[in-house]
Amino acid sequence: MAIEGGVSVFCLMALVVFTSTTSSGEAVKPSHYSMPFNRTSFPPHFIFGAGSAAYQSEGAALQYGKGPSIWDTFTRNHPEKIKDRSSGLVADDFYHRYKEDIKLMKKIGLDSFRFSISWPRLLPTGKVKGGVNKEGVQFYNNVINELLSNGIVPFVTLFHWDFPQALVDEYGGFLSPNIVEDYGAYADFVFKTFGDRVKNWATFNEPSLFSVKGYDGGVYAPGRCSDYAGNCTAGDSATEPYIVGHYQLLAHAQAVKVYKEKYQESQKGKIGITLVTNWFKPKFKTKSSREAASRALDFNLGWFLDPITYGDYPKTMQSVLGSRLPKFTKAQSVAIKGSIDFLGVNYYTTDYADAAPPATVNHSYYVDMQATLTSEKNGVAIGQRTDVSWLYIYPRGIQELLIYIKHKYKNPPVYINENGVGEANNSTLPVKEAIKDSIRIRYLHGHLTYLLQSIKEGVNVKGYYAWSFLDDFEWGSGYTLRFGLTYIDFKNNLKRHLKYSAYWLKMFLLK
Repeated sequence: MAIEGGVSVFCLMALVVFTSTTSSGEAVKPSHYSMPFNRTSFPPHFIFGAGSAAYQSEGAALQYGKGPSIWDTFTRNHPEKIKDRSSGLVADDFYHRYKEDIKLMKKIGLDSFRFSISWPRLLPTGKVKGGVNKEGVQFYNNVINELLSNGIVPFVTLFHWDFPQALVDEYGGFLSPNIVEDYGAYADFVFKTFGDRVKNWATFNEPSLFSVKGYDGGVYAPGRCSDYAGNCTAGDSATEPYIVGHYQLLAHAQAVKVYKEKYQESQKGKIGITLVTNWFKPKFKTKSSREAASRALDFNLGWFLDPITYGDYPKTMQSVLGSRLPKFTKAQSVAIKGSIDFLGVNYYTTDYADAAPPATVNHSYYVDMQATLTSEKNGVAIGQRTDVSWLYIYPRGIQELLIYIKHKYKNPPVYINENGVGEANNSTLPVKEAIKDSIRIRYLHGHLTYLLQSIKEGVNVKGYYAWSFLDDFEWGSGYTLRFGLTYIDFKNNLKRHLKYSAYWLKMFLLK
C-alpha cells in the first residue's frame, strides 16, 4: 500500500519501529506500536493542528505597507547573532503562497492552523491612530477565509515577538508602562476586525523567552543585556527581563479585559496565553536537586502562570529577586488572576536540574534561577540526542509536565501549542532523502502517546499543534535547522515537499 508521493505505509511504520528506543530507555516501547493508535484514541472533539509565526514564515517583511519590526532591525544590525547571518525578509514567502500551503494542510487532514499576526503589518506605527495598513488587513482576511473555506480552524496569536520598532523608538516598548494601553488598543482592533471568524486567541507566545532572550542575553531582538551577560550596546540583565515580563502580563490582562467586555459575548470565542517550559527532573536524589528543579519550574512556567492563577509571582522568585521583581497593585493582581479561558503549553524537552550557588554581583536570569541544567547524568543522556543542541527526546516529560500543571494550577483547559524536533539543514542531501525524517515520526508518536496518557489521568487537554508546519526562519539559528512537517527547498524557488512525518500524521488523522 502506498500514499501520495510514493511513500509506503509499511515504510513509514518501519521507520517508527526502527527508531523507537533511546539510550535512556525513556522512549515508548516498541510493543506500543502494535496497538491501534490514531486520532480515534483521543477524545471526540480533540483538535490536531500545526503552527507557524509571522516573522518566521510570512516574508514580505518590508513590503505592502508593513512597518519595521524589532526583528527586521535586529537581523539587519546584528547579522552576527544569527547563525547563518540570515533574516525573515523572504522566509517561506507564506505571504504570497498561503493558498498553496493551506491546500497542503488540508491534504494532511489538519483540523486547525495556528499562526500569528504581525502587529506592524497591521499598524505600521504600532498605534491605530497612526494609521491602519489596509493591505495587511486584507492579507489576514484572506488567510482566515481560505482556512475556513478548507475546513481548517484558525488559532491566532496576537504577539509572537515581531514588535513594532516604532514603539521601541518612541518609549522603549515593553520597558515602559505605556505599552499596556497600546497593546490593548492593538488587540481591540484585531478582535473587531477578525473576531467574527476567529474563535481562538492567544495574547502572547512564550513571553518568558521574549524577555530572557531579548533582554537578558541579548541574543534575540531587541538585543539588550548587561556587558557581563552578552555582547550588547545597552541593557540591564538584572532588571529588564523582569520589567518586560511584568508589562507583558499587564498587557495580557488588558487585552483579555477588552475581549471579555466588548467581544466575547457576541463573538463567542475563547482567549488565553501560550507559555513555554521544559520539564525539569532533579539530577540527584537530594533535597538541593529537588529544590533546584522546583525553582527552575517557577522561573520558567510559574513566572507567568502563578500570577495568572493566583495573582502574584512565585514566592521563590520574590525571595531571590527582592526589589528587582516588579510588584502588582491590588487592582492589577485582580485583573490578572483568572485571566485565561485556556492555557497554551509549548513543550520540547526535559533537563536535569541541580543546585547552583546564588550570585552577589552580575545578576541575570539564569544566575537568579540558581539551577544548573544539564541533559546528561553520569555520562548518560536523558533521551536521544538531536541536531538541536538543547533538545533531547524525552516524551515522558510532556505527561509529567501536564500532571504538574493539573495539580498546581487548577487543571485549566490546555492546548499543546508547540511540540516538535529540528534536524540540521544538510544542503548536500537531495530532497528525496531530506524528507525522510524518521526522527520526527518517532518524536510525534512518542509525545502523542504520553499526551494521551495524561488525558487518561485527568488532564484537561483540548488540542495538539506540531511545530512547525513549514521549515522556517528559526530565530537565532536562522535556516540551519528544519522543524517543519513540510520541506522548503530554499535553493529552488521555495518549493514545498511534504516530509514522511506529514504523511505519517495524515495516516494518524484518518478516521
